[in-house]
Amino acid sequence: MIIALSGRRIDALRAEPPRFPLQNVDRVKQEVRRLLQDKQASGLVSSAACGADLIALSEAGSLGLRGRVVLPFERERFRETSVVDRPGDWGALYDQVIDEVEAKGDLVVLGKTEDEDPYGATNKEILKEAVALAAQTRETVGALLIWEGASRGKEDFTESFGTEARKLGLDVFEILSK
Repeated sequence: MIIALSGRRIDALRAEPPRFPLQNVDRVKQEVRRLLQDKQASGLVSSAACGADLIALSEAGSLGLRGRVVLPFERERFRETSVVDRPGDWGALYDQVIDEVEAKGDLVVLGKTEDEDPYGATNKEILKEAVALAAQTRETVGALLIWEGASRGKEDFTESFGTEARKLGLDVFEILSK
C-alpha cells in the first residue's frame, strides 16, 4: 500500500486550542510506525513540515519504505516557513529527509506562490503522486490524517485532504495528534 499523508504541524508556543503539542511526538511516532507496518506500506507521499509530515517520513525511512515529498515552493523557503518556525529541533531532520528523497528523484517542488493556494495545491499533488506510484507498483492507496480530529474551519487543509481522499474512494486512516 502507498500511503498519502496530511497532518498537523507542531503547535506554536501557547497555541490555543492545542492541535499537536510537542510532548505528543513520541506517541504519534509509535502509532505511525505501527500503521505503516500493519498496512504493509511500501511508500509514503507527503509534504515535509514539522510535525506529522516529518515524523511519518522519518518512520517510513527507518522501515526502508520509499518516500516522496511534495513541496509547494523551493526547499529553503519551505524550511523557514513550515519547519523551523515551531518548537522542536526539526531543521536537521528536514535537511536529511529532503537530501535523501532528492537524491532518489522523489522530491517534487511545485513552485507555487502565496496567491496560488500553495497548500491546497500541495495536498492535491500528494494524492495524485500517491495514486501514480500505486499504479506503477499495482498497489492500493490509503490516506493518513494525523490531526486532533476536529476542523479548524474553511481553511483546514488536513480536513480537505481527507475529503478529497474519500472522494477518490481511498481508505482513510486517522492518528490523533492531541
